[in-house]
Amino acid sequence: MPKPLLFDLSKINLAGKPIFNRDDILKVNPQNYEMQQLDGVLWFDKPNMLVLGYKDVTDKEFWVRGHIPGRPLMPGVIMVEAAAQLLSYFVKHVMGEQGFIGFSGIDSAKFRSPVEPGQRLLLLGKITKFKPGRIYDAYIQGMVNDKMVFETEVSGMAV
Repeated sequence: MPKPLLFDLSKINLAGKPIFNRDDILKVNPQNYEMQQLDGVLWFDKPNMLVLGYKDVTDKEFWVRGHIPGRPLMPGVIMVEAAAQLLSYFVKHVMGEQGFIGFSGIDSAKFRSPVEPGQRLLLLGKITKFKPGRIYDAYIQGMVNDKMVFETEVSGMAV
């Protein structure tokens, strides 16, 4: 059974313009080209360390051709990468951390439903550990069309 949602999505304009877009994200996170898995940030709550980002999954993704030909499914590892990029962006841009934040671990991951081209993967994040200049943990929930498709706990570290 999935955990309750981190925050109420009905209070956020999910169709609105992102507060940070792909270009803004690229200025902070170095992942680019096919490895940029975070397309925008719609909302954040700095005091409570909450953030809402997204990945618009298209039929042009590098994995579409080979990850289940005829029925492309977003690989779980790419969903986790999107979660890690959300964590990195939040701690660097919102919390003001400097330098490169490297992906350092996954404590758990559960995949509940497929993600396919044409869908928007919402990423609901809660920073659960913030040790400036050292270690960062987050719990991330992935949602598509009001359904939780995955949840994970990821860690990052200053490199």
